[in-house]
Amino acid sequence: MSGFGRYLAAALAARFASEGMAMAVVLLALERTGSAAYGAFVLTAWLAPHVLAAPLAGAAAARARRPRLFHVGALAGFAAAVAALAVLLGRAPVPLVLAVAVLGGSCGPMITGGLSSLVTGLVPAGAGRDRAYGWDASTYNAAGVTAPAAVSLATALWSGGPAMAVLAVSAALAAALAATLPYGDPPAGRAAGAPRAGLGAGLAALWRVRELRAVTAATTLAFVGIGSLTTTAVLLAAALGSPDAGGVLMTAFAVGALGGSLTLGRMTSVEPGRLVRWALAGTGVALAAAAFTPSVGVTAALFAVAGVCDGPLLTSTLRIRAEHAPDGVRTQVFTLGAGLKVTAASTGAALVGFAADAPAWTLLTGIAGLQFAAALLHVLAAPRGPVPPPMVLPRERSGGSATAPAGRRTP
Repeated sequence: MSGFGRYLAAALAARFASEGMAMAVVLLALERTGSAAYGAFVLTAWLAPHVLAAPLAGAAAARARRPRLFHVGALAGFAAAVAALAVLLGRAPVPLVLAVAVLGGSCGPMITGGLSSLVTGLVPAGAGRDRAYGWDASTYNAAGVTAPAAVSLATALWSGGPAMAVLAVSAALAAALAATLPYGDPPAGRAAGAPRAGLGAGLAALWRVRELRAVTAATTLAFVGIGSLTTTAVLLAAALGSPDAGGVLMTAFAVGALGGSLTLGRMTSVEPGRLVRWALAGTGVALAAAAFTPSVGVTAALFAVAGVCDGPLLTSTLRIRAEHAPDGVRTQVFTLGAGLKVTAASTGAALVGFAADAPAWTLLTGIAGLQFAAALLHVLAAPRGPVPPPMVLPRERSGGSATAPAGRRTP
């Protein structure tokens, strides 16, 4: 298997474990304590560290003298936390369970953006790398389709503990596969501390580089809506007379997203910023139409269309980050972008909880509106005219942290 093939296997195994955690935690808490609220608290502790740990994880990865050890260690830590929760949740004191969840969640940014940042070192620049990001995006969607189903099946056949153990094994497999990847030599001067990117360097890059700022702002806004889509789907299905069909709607969305990432997401001839806007607008149109359909079948079909439109969004986002992130902070840019989206999704989930008494069609219309607003935001924030080359971090004579303005072409 090629280096990129092993990478895809590692990414799929890691993201399978990550995508299954939400359902596994809630089901296990309900089984052992009878309280879904307890599971929600543990899940919050699992997700909360993502945005806070993202700059730390990115900076540590960029400075690591042994990147293989760092990445494998993060994946192994993730696996260990999942395994520990399978044993402790509902049995150990709550503070201990929450502490384990926080530690495991702190490894989360390396499962998402941290892994994606490795693609630039595995595939040469050009159309081949653009296609590689399409495959990378498909691992998120494939995990989103298969992980909840696998957790539900394992829980039905055995119980919540073995279901979570399946996720731990998957994460451990990802760590083993990551150990076989070709990480290459550390950048020149890393051992001596140059280039040394401070913890704020990734955030500075997201703000100073217009392409990064535009796609980060747009996708973060869009994910406030996407984060509330699961709850809204359940409410919408209930309003249509099929309260158990919420999972069907979300499965249709996930399957559509997988198809979109494998087809539209591989359109390397289309400029990624334009694809971002098309994806957001298309998702908004499909969800807006789904708000006014008379049956679950038609609604599921439109959810699938929305997923197809959403599929290229992640691929395009990864391409933009790879093309425009400065060398010294590339991993920070990837982890920060992923962390902000997770936080936005969590915010959306909380907001829809407060508005759960509103008619479901109004909630779905609001989600569609956020997609349109995100597309407009990208139009306003993205640069016009020729795209400048990405900025790079200068090497410093005596450490510290700094970023350079755009103008120097990355080697």
